[in-house]
Amino acid sequence: MITAGIDAGSRTIKAVLWDSEKSAVVNSGAIDQGVEQRRLAGELVERLLSELGAGRPPIARTVATGYGRNLIDFADARITEITCHAAGVALVAPSTRTIIEIGGQDNKVIRLDESGTVCDFDMNDRCAAGTGRFLEVVATRLGVQLDELGLLVQQSRCPTPISSMCAVFAETEIVGLLAGGRHPADIVAGVQAAISLRVSSMAGRNVVCPICFTGGVALVPGMAKALQSALGHPVAVAPHPLLTGALGAALLALEI
Repeated sequence: MITAGIDAGSRTIKAVLWDSEKSAVVNSGAIDQGVEQRRLAGELVERLLSELGAGRPPIARTVATGYGRNLIDFADARITEITCHAAGVALVAPSTRTIIEIGGQDNKVIRLDESGTVCDFDMNDRCAAGTGRFLEVVATRLGVQLDELGLLVQQSRCPTPISSMCAVFAETEIVGLLAGGRHPADIVAGVQAAISLRVSSMAGRNVVCPICFTGGVALVPGMAKALQSALGHPVAVAPHPLLTGALGAALLALEI
């Protein structure tokens, strides 16, 4: 049986196809988010299914999650990102006790009990500081692509402290730092540290290990290291962190 999980995030739409007989992901993909979320999600799932070739079984059930999950009206169920990320992490890193998920426009700290069940969570969806959007603002201001930030941060020798905890004010601060001659690599490193400190303040002092890092921002080189420094604990990046929510949705589709 094939199930589909769709994570309609604020920046990208992700989809995973799970084969229950093989107990494996048989295809997955992601596309940029847009106005017509339902159409984009449907086309992505159909493409992934067609790539399986002739004789493929139909999709038995679909679960949607993420920012735009309620717009995916062809899904059999819609489940929160909190539950779906927990389900995805339970498969790829079953000993995890704390999940940190940083997406395009929000971040979450999800706490799990010993059985992998969500017991508590904190979420920031009201401010761009601490999210992928903050990194996009920085990339635009520095005149580089988002995927170049990781290479840039590796050149940093002295991260520049970013005092503003608001993305709007931080952008103004960055303009001033550039005018003052600060190296872009040090500014990026400072921004990563600022994001990590924001997440660390959400997590509080009682962070239970192991910690698993999910979401698209986990793909940015340097972010896991910055989080580890802010939290004072090892941070492991989930395999294919962009797809963790969609994977969890596909697994939960087996239960509906």
